Amino acid sequence: MRRTRGALPAQLPAAEAEEALRRLTRFLARALPLCRAHTTEFYVRGLWEQLVAARPEVVLQALRRPLPEASGSAAVLWDDDTFSDVFCENSKKLINVHLFALAARHYSLPNLGVCTPLEDILEALRGDSQGASGIKTDEFMNNKKSHEVQAMSELVDKIAKYCGVEQVIDIGSGKGYLSSFLSMQYNLKVYGIDSSKTNTNGAHERNRKLKKHWKTYQSRARGGSETQRLEKPMKSEVKCKAINEKPLSNNSSLQSQELGNTQGLVPSCVFTEVAISETSKQTEINLAQAQSDESKLSEEALAILSVLPADAVEVFSSSHCNYGEICEEGKAQRKMAFIKAKDCIMVGLHTCGDLAANTLRIFTAKPEIKAVCSVGCCYHLLSEQYENQEDCTEEMWGFPMCQYLKDEGWCCGRNARMSACLALERVAVGQMLPTESLFYRAVLQVIIEETYGVTKSDRHVGKIFSKSSSFLDYVRKSLKKLELDDSKLPDSCIMDYYEKYKHRMNELEAFNMLKVVLAPCVEVLILLDRLCYLKEQNNIAWSGLVKLFDPVKSPRCYAVIALKKQSCL
Repeated sequence: MRRTRGALPAQLPAAEAEEALRRLTRFLARALPLCRAHTTEFYVRGLWEQLVAARPEVVLQALRRPLPEASGSAAVLWDDDTFSDVFCENSKKLINVHLFALAARHYSLPNLGVCTPLEDILEALRGDSQGASGIKTDEFMNNKKSHEVQAMSELVDKIAKYCGVEQVIDIGSGKGYLSSFLSMQYNLKVYGIDSSKTNTNGAHERNRKLKKHWKTYQSRARGGSETQRLEKPMKSEVKCKAINEKPLSNNSSLQSQELGNTQGLVPSCVFTEVAISETSKQTEINLAQAQSDESKLSEEALAILSVLPADAVEVFSSSHCNYGEICEEGKAQRKMAFIKAKDCIMVGLHTCGDLAANTLRIFTAKPEIKAVCSVGCCYHLLSEQYENQEDCTEEMWGFPMCQYLKDEGWCCGRNARMSACLALERVAVGQMLPTESLFYRAVLQVIIEETYGVTKSDRHVGKIFSKSSSFLDYVRKSLKKLELDDSKLPDSCIMDYYEKYKHRMNELEAFNMLKVVLAPCVEVLILLDRLCYLKEQNNIAWSGLVKLFDPVKSPRCYAVIALKKQSCL
């Protein structure tokens, strides 16, 4: 039974969201060169001399000093006059580190005033239902994942109840942590979609482990909701566009596993692998599941397909849709049941790159999807419309999404988006940056360019630092991996490079701290872009940014949430 709904929290008006974005971009236009620089090129490009006027020890001292409360000088509006005090008008170099830190904090999400408190939305969505099984997530997840899954599941369950739906589409479901918990703890019907066969196999293995714990919770489950049957198997052939719009796999099979047992005590949870051809965005894939005696597509199968954009799915065989002779009244009843069965909400826990942006696009395009709750990650994997003007073959871009940034032709650049993944909160509690490994790599780049004349390479060093006993060992192993002749370099020459730059390691440390301090502002740019996009849509009743996780445990902690108008009537 649908419960009585309360009023949703006040949401940030579209005009205020865009104004916050405008003020942020005015600051980032000056500050972003610090993040667009690549640490690997720190010494070979002379980045410190090029971008920072202050001495490194001054920068480190300023950034380690506690800032005043946000109610003080950090609360002022940062106009052009303030910018002139932070950056030199002529050289564009950073000259006032203290003001820079204040500005960066001012434009972080906690201080911009653009977020909805989690407590407010949970209170507004409160309902009578509680999870029946009491599963302990730390029995099959690490602490980080357990924290994320518990927090997000509670919110997703409340959103589903508020919208009066039971189906959840988990985009980028990975190994099925969130899907499993939503299904077993909250009795939701969950469809997990992922591009990796390895992940769906992992979900299957996790299902096996969960079965060991299930008997413990059976008595509680019987006392809760009515026993649910497993989903009927389905088989169909479809043509599907890549949800992530990036090449993911050469394998064209689409597999699914059902979470549950033959007793039917586990709520339905289907994990699906979406594999996409590297040569085309459109490829034929199979829904390969157990054979069914029925000659029609199940309503559940159609419900899964309906979440894709209208032009992304084509059912080839009309014979699958032959429902037989049914009276008109029966047809009408089936039609109403089917419409209700298609309704769902869409979620994504740390969906990488463009998948987070495309999740929002699918949500706005499909009326069956009543709400969305998306936590993105891997900003460096986003495609940018204005990053490489010579390569404009993409139809959809991960950034920007909103009209304002499109009109401005705004571009972050991959290095800046990579910086947005840095974790300021973790650094603040003592989890320091890997300065020595970054230093090794930066000096190695000097050696590569000066000795071998190589400035660009498709090869990568990778995680050699952790396997190296010294700088000398690191260089030798790196050169071999890069397929460069290390016999050109005697040990003494390699160590001469080390001695030449070791006293400048503090420059690299200070520079990376500047990037860490600026990282939240770049993340705000990406998240506000997504929020403003949602506020431009006519069919959205409520949208907001919510801090869902502890940023020390889970740095990508902000969820983009939206509900359709028809779900709020």
